[in-house]
Amino acid sequence: MLEISPEKVVQVVFLAREGPAGEAELHAFIEAMNIEEQAQLTAVAWIGRGAFEAEDFAEAVATAVSEATTPTAVYLMGMPHLAENLEAGLEALGVDVTGEEEDLL
Repeated sequence: MLEISPEKVVQVVFLAREGPAGEAELHAFIEAMNIEEQAQLTAVAWIGRGAFEAEDFAEAVATAVSEATTPTAVYLMGMPHLAENLEAGLEALGVDVTGEEEDLL
């Protein structure tokens, strides 16, 4: 179901938490992902903020692809509480966020 690696999502969480200091790196990191990874990252954030349920992940990914009107990095970086939404989305999808974060530290 989740094809983007949890490590990449957690890296986005870390960069988003850096605020303005991490903006350029966050933008470049997201832009370096392929279209499918960007759509899945968006879907994880949407699930985390309650726009979709975890069982509707495939629908969320399809919606992210079909409704993309701005670059994914710009869209996500403008999302309030991006880091929290991504963490909540991963947890809803059954990913151990704490374990993933510890692996990156």
